[in-house]
Amino acid sequence: MVGNHGTTMLLFLLLLVLRIFYCADGQSYIGVNYGEVADNLPPPATVAKLLQSTSIGKVRMYGADPEVIKALAHTGIGIFIGTSNGDIFSMSGDPSAAKQWVAANILPYYPASDIVLVSVGNEVLSYGDGNMVSHLVPAMQNLHAALLEVSLADKIKVTTVHSMAVLQQSDPPSTGAFRPTYAGVDVMKQLVAFLQQTGSPLAINPYPYFAYGSDPRPETLAFCLFQQNQGRFDPNTKITYYNMFDAQVDAVHSALASLGFKDVDIVVAETGWPYQGGATEVGPSVENAKAYNGGLVAHLRSMSGTPLRPGKPVDTYIFALFDEDLKGGATSERYFGLYKPDLTMTYDVGLSKSSQGTPVTPRPPTAKQTVWCVPKDGVSDASLQANLDYACGQGIDCGPIQAGGACFTPNTVAAHAAYAMNLLYQTAGRNPWNCEFSQTATLTTKDPSYGACVYPGS
Repeated sequence: MVGNHGTTMLLFLLLLVLRIFYCADGQSYIGVNYGEVADNLPPPATVAKLLQSTSIGKVRMYGADPEVIKALAHTGIGIFIGTSNGDIFSMSGDPSAAKQWVAANILPYYPASDIVLVSVGNEVLSYGDGNMVSHLVPAMQNLHAALLEVSLADKIKVTTVHSMAVLQQSDPPSTGAFRPTYAGVDVMKQLVAFLQQTGSPLAINPYPYFAYGSDPRPETLAFCLFQQNQGRFDPNTKITYYNMFDAQVDAVHSALASLGFKDVDIVVAETGWPYQGGATEVGPSVENAKAYNGGLVAHLRSMSGTPLRPGKPVDTYIFALFDEDLKGGATSERYFGLYKPDLTMTYDVGLSKSSQGTPVTPRPPTAKQTVWCVPKDGVSDASLQANLDYACGQGIDCGPIQAGGACFTPNTVAAHAAYAMNLLYQTAGRNPWNCEFSQTATLTTKDPSYGACVYPGS
């Protein structure tokens, strides 16, 4: 007969095995926002099955819908839930209110439903009044204490989500700095100190889409969409940034460092691009949305991190799983969905396990075609140099084209660019847009390898 201690140990081992199995199948750093301001969404159980058919590893909710939380039980999908802004006042002034919230929204479901993070409110520092702002950190502290009391504080972290408006300055990224006060309240240092003490992440909502809306030039669009561009140089760090996402995230890293908290991790709670908008809105289109979200997924999978935090992908929740037809505001607010209510893709960014090469049913063996990404004929050295700088700036291994490397000879821009462009294509997802390079590249079935220089192939 197994005692209570033995039962607990068996449950722990079972959960550990499930986590290991899931991590081999999914990608925990890729998440999605599951908004419910709509009247046409499929049932949560159906949504859970959809998510299991993808490589999405985490889901963020804007509350704590029990039906969604229950539907995600035993899926291995991490769940990011939230309190309402209205809960902040009661949780701040009364620790028992925080305990009651945990008892109602976490204890009935955990650990079957893998709740990993709780946000106390949403974008409070940007849109809350001074009274709410002053109550935010005490509410977070009381919620953490409630989790500590039931031995869950080391498993479920407490944070709050911020818009990029919390930054007073962000360009270049090295100058990133938080606004000194919010609604007249000096709270950020106290908030970040809490995150450091509890091992919790700072949650932010970077949207290159909005940055493009305020600067709608072609070069800005390429910078925002992870497409080939000249980059933007930060004179303080000597780093050239090749996409807006990294620049915005590193601006927050810099802001944290300026307060003395450079070891606090960042979670991207929201980022995305609308595929449809109003007549006066700049940027919404299926092509742009696919390029941004596809480029983002490929960038995360490259494991390159950001220039200030290389080698570690940022946990990122893409906005959004479905369109929300009841949302107000600009037309684009209703058209961020990766999937339609009938579960078909709005556009494919490589999240489906089947689209990543996992067969749904056994198929007869077929000959595999190997392809490489190479420059088109007639491309200028200036364009090739830009491609070379861009590719090597994405975290790939450009050692083979450096002096002494197997592909250093011939020592020409064309040869080095060809190697780097192909390597980026092979590591970034092997999607057609990974071999775009502003229309200077093409796919070929002819192996460009020569001598000891071997070009990786799909």
